[in-house]
Amino acid sequence: MMEAFALAGLGALAWGTYNPRSRFFGRIIRHGDASRPVIYLTFDDGPNPVATPSILETLTCAGVPATFFMVGRHIERFPAIARATADAGHAVGNHTWSHVKLHTRGPRRIAAELARCHAALTDVAGVQPRFFRAPHGYRNPFVQPCADRLGYRTVAWNVGVWDTSRPGVEIIRARVRRALAPGRILLLHDGDGYDPSGDRRQTAQALAGIIRDTRDAGYDFRPLTELVA
Repeated sequence: MMEAFALAGLGALAWGTYNPRSRFFGRIIRHGDASRPVIYLTFDDGPNPVATPSILETLTCAGVPATFFMVGRHIERFPAIARATADAGHAVGNHTWSHVKLHTRGPRRIAAELARCHAALTDVAGVQPRFFRAPHGYRNPFVQPCADRLGYRTVAWNVGVWDTSRPGVEIIRARVRRALAPGRILLLHDGDGYDPSGDRRQTAQALAGIIRDTRDAGYDFRPLTELVA
């Protein structure tokens, strides 16, 4: 019996650690309003010198809001792009300073990662971020208290299309099209969490088609901020 309880406990711990949508370690935004045909667009791992400006231009032309979860050391390297993202009216969120996998770290390192990225967002981008997303969605019991101290809402996603593997523009577009459903939070990438100049051109090139497909299917893009209003 004790072995069964231990295994169940380990299973719950693993679920909380590796499932981005799990509430095992605290509250989390994991979907939007499923009663309406709306989609929430998010980008991780930027800013990036090639993909982010292209994505911003596409979003502006289409009148689409998005949330960008930025890596602090990329903000430091490309401050003008970080500022341009915020100036365009998009929400920006904390994605740690160095894109470290937080579930392997203790409270001091986690707090430092979030605090250093928070400072970059406020000092460079000139905003007070409201959102946090853990790299890969991996968390442990120390992550949520650190996020809470900075006033963050932790955000997951329920549509990820593995655009980081660069499968091709049309494949990225088709994967999004197949996954559309009311209230879904879409995860795309405008950067590489580990390589500040990582190639995300396929995602940038797919975006206009994704927007057209989503609207043709009857969906509207909404800002993530409406979920915490």
